[in-house]
Amino acid sequence: MATEQHAPVRRRHRPQRRRPGRHQRPRQGDAGLGELLRPHLDSVIDEIAREIRAQVPEYAQPPDSDHGRRMRATIAMSIEHFVGLVAGAAPDREALTAAYARLGARQARRGGGLDGLQTAIRLSSQVACRRFIDQAYRLGWPRETLALLTDSLFVLLGEVADAAAEGYAAAQEDMATERERLRGRLRDLLVNDPPTSLEALADLARAAGWGAPRTIGVVALRTPVGGAPRVVSPTVLAAWDDPAPYLVVPDPDGPGQERMLAALLDRHPGVLGPTVPLNEGAVSLRWARRGVTLMERGLLPAAGVVRCVDHLATLAAASCEELIGPAAARHLGPLLRLPPRRRRTMAETLLAYLDSGDNAVAAGQALHVHPQTVRYRIRVVQELYGGDPWGAGSRLDLMIALHAFLRYADQAPSGHSPG
Repeated sequence: MATEQHAPVRRRHRPQRRRPGRHQRPRQGDAGLGELLRPHLDSVIDEIAREIRAQVPEYAQPPDSDHGRRMRATIAMSIEHFVGLVAGAAPDREALTAAYARLGARQARRGGGLDGLQTAIRLSSQVACRRFIDQAYRLGWPRETLALLTDSLFVLLGEVADAAAEGYAAAQEDMATERERLRGRLRDLLVNDPPTSLEALADLARAAGWGAPRTIGVVALRTPVGGAPRVVSPTVLAAWDDPAPYLVVPDPDGPGQERMLAALLDRHPGVLGPTVPLNEGAVSLRWARRGVTLMERGLLPAAGVVRCVDHLATLAAASCEELIGPAAARHLGPLLRLPPRRRRTMAETLLAYLDSGDNAVAAGQALHVHPQTVRYRIRVVQELYGGDPWGAGSRLDLMIALHAFLRYADQAPSGHSPG
């Protein structure tokens, strides 16, 4: 029996119905890739905003608040920029980086850091990458497309992070410049004559970021300060470029200030004026500058913390130099008739004795001599004067004259030698 052979049956090809976008192979940098991404933009933006609100406390604002709406607008701007970038369009990169620079600047002006903003940027990249990977597996995108998306994403995130950092740094620099300007203005007003009101000084101090103390002292520096190191505490307001440089020191009698002043005046010799209320710095500066004049003449020490209040007699004598010669002749006449070396020795002993409250032991310790030597010299002085020269009405005048004589013995103030 013949075997009947049947020709093979040909099946008609029926195209399968597929979901839009499945197994489509978008080309890099063309509009097709952008069209695949655009239907998902709103959900990506919402997911990024939720992640940021949940994980970054400073951005945990309700989505319908002004802050929440601004955050979503920035995210949307970033995502739209990214889609345009991978689709081969020419997005306005300057506008995006400028927006992130403003965000960084805003953080700086608020006094915060960049940690929150950087965390938000990192979370954005994590959400976007997660969505890309999901789409790639679900729609069968090739590895090249996924690589293009992720590479473009990280390049963009790097750019916006850099823009935020630059905006932050620029704002900090601007604030530092403005703060220095305000500090300079405050420094000038603190030594203003007539005095500035305490209320105005307090307001300016707050604007300058300077904690206003109850008292200040002004250090007048010897010139020139030249290239010496100008590192001072942030609490000190410095006028380095003034023809007569000075420093405003808060609470100079407070704890720890003596050590700070010692380090400061070791680098820049000068004199600290009296401690005064906040708005009377002109008084402190005036006496400090008088002290520097005496330091330059060798009448005050040129090392250590030199305070005006510790050299009252010298400063008082310097304020009436024309009287020093006549006062010395009146109060020190018997001593001045002695030979120069003996004259000075007896004057030093008498001043130390009076300074010590007529205590020969204390005076001997101050002069590094035996108390009996002090007693002997005091008897000699009494013999010269024909009695005690330090009566109740003349004791202070005698001490001032002695002090001026010893300080000015090698000088000739106003052309008159006290000897």
